[in-house]
Amino acid sequence: MKKTGILNSDISRVLSYMRHTDTLCIGDCGLPCPEETELIDVSLEKGLPCFTKVLRVVLDDMKVEKIVLAEETKEKNPRLLKEILDMLPDVTVVFVPHEELKKKLTACKAVIRTGEVTPYANIILQSACIF
Repeated sequence: MKKTGILNSDISRVLSYMRHTDTLCIGDCGLPCPEETELIDVSLEKGLPCFTKVLRVVLDDMKVEKIVLAEETKEKNPRLLKEILDMLPDVTVVFVPHEELKKKLTACKAVIRTGEVTPYANIILQSACIF
């Protein structure tokens, strides 16, 4: 039995296959997932697990060099934006319109669906090289 780290076997598997510049999305419960992208659904009920908890756990196991956020997050969810930027102080941040962010999901290795119910609680993480 695994002793530490992410216990969810699907998330752990996807992270182990990721290479430099590969992308992974963590999203709220309403974010659509393209058919061609793996969906890892960890949602239990509205609000559980929350977006920030899932992001923290993934960040403990993934080195990130860049993130993509919806431009709308600045106005519609500034509290969440601050939390994200506090968790990732040294990464490049790219803002795109929400519709463009959704188009980028086809290139992601997976979308992790949380139980989050606040607007624009979605992020694309681009993996960094670990050496």
